[in-house]
Formats: sequence, structure tokens, C-alpha cells
Amino acid sequence: MNDVKTPGGENKPYIRVDNLKKYFHTKRGLLHAVDDVSFTIQKGETLGLVGESGCGKSTLGRCLIRLLESTAGHVVLHDEKTGVETDITKVSSSVMKELRKKVQIVFQDPYSCLNPRLSVWELIAEPLIVNSVFTGKNAMRARIRELMNTVGLAERLENNYPHELDGGRRQRIGIARSLALNPEFIVLDEPVSALDVCIQAQILNLLNDLQKQFHYTYVFISHNLSVVKHVSDRIAVMYLGKIVELADYKELFVKPTHPYTQALLSAIPVAKLDVQKERIILEGDVPSPIDPPSGCRFMGRCSYCQDICRKETPDLKEVLPNHFVACHLKGA
Repeated sequence: MNDVKTPGGENKPYIRVDNLKKYFHTKRGLLHAVDDVSFTIQKGETLGLVGESGCGKSTLGRCLIRLLESTAGHVVLHDEKTGVETDITKVSSSVMKELRKKVQIVFQDPYSCLNPRLSVWELIAEPLIVNSVFTGKNAMRARIRELMNTVGLAERLENNYPHELDGGRRQRIGIARSLALNPEFIVLDEPVSALDVCIQAQILNLLNDLQKQFHYTYVFISHNLSVVKHVSDRIAVMYLGKIVELADYKELFVKPTHPYTQALLSAIPVAKLDVQKERIILEGDVPSPIDPPSGCRFMGRCSYCQDICRKETPDLKEVLPNHFVACHLKGA
């Protein structure tokens, strides 16, 4: 594996992503869903991943836990206890089965990801049964009730079915399933976008409490910057398969550097009648991921575009301490 400098802290990263790519074959050609992405995640950290619909953030999340096979690149998981580094993209299916206990995902739709024929008890028991965690029914029942209590599900609901519950309770089932095997790393793929605002706050607070209690590492995927700000330590902004900016969440909101990030932040509404916020309106259309333009992929919508932007693809460079930007003008 090639040694590359990737954004992150000075400590040994828990997850290191090197030049990750994911292409899909279509009738019109190769679709560049994730194109040469590199970054690191520290143990116990929450990395927010934001961008427009179709930018590749959900595909990236699935590649991180190998729900999708990557086209190229590496996803290296560091074991703090043994010091062993494992490349998830290269291990055998038997090794990956064991790694599944460490890496989990919470899906966006809390209804379609649950089997409607199974009760709450059966849904939470499923990962325990598949992985043969318990041999006795009493131990399994105790674990299921412990998980229900952890995510705030009343024991009286264990015989209910998904269609009998609201969206918040269904999402809590999905979270309980992801916690069943005591994971270390969880991909949260827009876990609150399908919920009402009041339920969103409950789920976000639950995720924060679980992270503090069990020291989980999260990748939180969302198109809502206000939500990501609430839960993230750092935020990565994606555009057409590439990360264009990566920084601490406070600095990203105070000093957005990439023109695309500035436009995204300008769209966040301000809940004050006497405050008028200048909105940056992006002109032009998002290029096709099947035939992405040469040079900077944002050039067709950028008011600062110059000749170099049309010819050369900008690298993700550190412009401030732990603040990385892929822009020829900002990263010079």
C-alpha cells in the first residue's frame, strides 16, 4: 500500500481511507460515484459527511463497511489493542464476517429496512441469532431487553410489528440492531431525514448519549448542515464524488473556504426576523458523474473559475491547521 498523507490528527487514526474509488457500469459508461477520496477518522470521533443528493456520500458510507465493493483504494481499520491494521477492502469473506461485528450501519428509511413480518423482539434478535452470540434463550432475552432499554423502547412493544409503530420507534429498532453485536464503528446514513423535527431531536440526542457511553466512532451522512453541525466533530463536504473541504465543525461554519461550502452554508435559514442573510445562488447544472469534466468539477458553477481550474484537478490541501480544501485559488 502506498503511504499517503491524509487529513486527520497526529495520533494513529482508527480508520484510514486511501484513494478510495467506486465506479458503476452503466449503458452510457462508467459512473464515478466516489472518485479518489482520502481521509482519516479518529477513535470516538464523529465525521459528518454532507453534500447535494447524488454527490456520492451514501455510496462512500457503504464502501467504508464493504456493503459495496470498492473499485480501488483502501479502507484500513486499526485495532488499538493489538496494533494490527486490517484493510477491509482486501480481506476474505470469512474475515469480513467477523469484522461485521465491529462495523455497522443505520439506514435512512426506518420502515423499509425492517422486515414487516418480524416483531420488535425478532428484529433485534436477528443479528444475535445469525452470529450465534447466545445459546440460551434467557441470555438472549436479557440482551434484547437491555438493547431496548438502551435505545428507549418500552418492553411492552417487543411483540409489536413495524407498521404498528411511529417513525421514531422504528428508527430506534434499527439503532438497537446495529448495537446488538457491540460494534466500534457505525455509519449513520441520514438516520433522521425521514422523521419529524421533534423526533429528529430525540434520535440525535440518543446517538450522542450512546457515543459518550460506549465511545462509538460515527460517520454521519446528511444533506442537512444544521443537523450535521449538532453531532459532528469534523465535517467533510462532498461534490460529485470528491471531498472539496474538510475541517473542524466550528471552523467550517465560521471560515468556509471552498465556494461550494460557502454556497451550502448561505442556504441555511436564520430564525431571526431582523437578520437578512446573503444567499449565494449557484448557476448552471451539476455535471454528469458518468462524464465528469476535466479539472475542477465545480468550475462550471463557480464564479471564481480560472484557466487552471479547467485544466487541473485540485488536490485536497491543508490551508489552515487541520483545515483541508480542494481549490486552486484557496489552496494556493
